[in-house]
Amino acid sequence: MYAKRSNMVENESRKNISRHILPTSSNLLGLCFVILTFIKLSKIANETIIDESIGTLIILFLSSSVLSYISMRTKRKSELYEKIADFIFLAGLCLLTLIALVIIFEVI
Repeated sequence: MYAKRSNMVENESRKNISRHILPTSSNLLGLCFVILTFIKLSKIANETIIDESIGTLIILFLSSSVLSYISMRTKRKSELYEKIADFIFLAGLCLLTLIALVIIFEVI
């Protein structure tokens, strides 16, 4: 009885990760579009590879959003989808941090 209850709590906590990744990844996806628009309007896209990097971020955050949604909707392999979404989301955050630093040093 206790093991069954423990598994239910553990499954719920895993599902909570996807519920956090999905909205956060979607918000960061929108932020990437705003940053891309800013870069195109400020004309620094021709001098750097920031716009290509932002395109990569868009793909990463979109993939993370889709995979976290799939992990919430499916019963089979939901852990696998959630782990992949979590890894992609973390990679996107790291790349976003690097791009933000490059933008700061380009603008200043």
